[in-house]
Amino acid sequence: MTNKAIKRKKTGRVVSDKMDKTVIVKIERMKNHPAYTKKFKVSKSIAAHDGDKICKVGDIVEIEECVPISKTKSWKVVRKIS
Repeated sequence: MTNKAIKRKKTGRVVSDKMDKTVIVKIERMKNHPAYTKKFKVSKSIAAHDGDKICKVGDIVEIEECVPISKTKSWKVVRKIS
């Protein structure tokens, strides 16, 4: 019986590529206010490993959870969407 962990995948926009083999990806999602039921944007910045250095600022990328690579990186770039 194999016990494979399910890896989370997210899609976001690259906002920084100034570090070596690392990009900062901004994930945005819509959330409802609990009392007023108005929708608003919530964003989170995630450091992702980009070993091939294929990403530039403004690209849409898909990232996947992985084992921790450093103190802040536990995600890696799977593919560049646009």
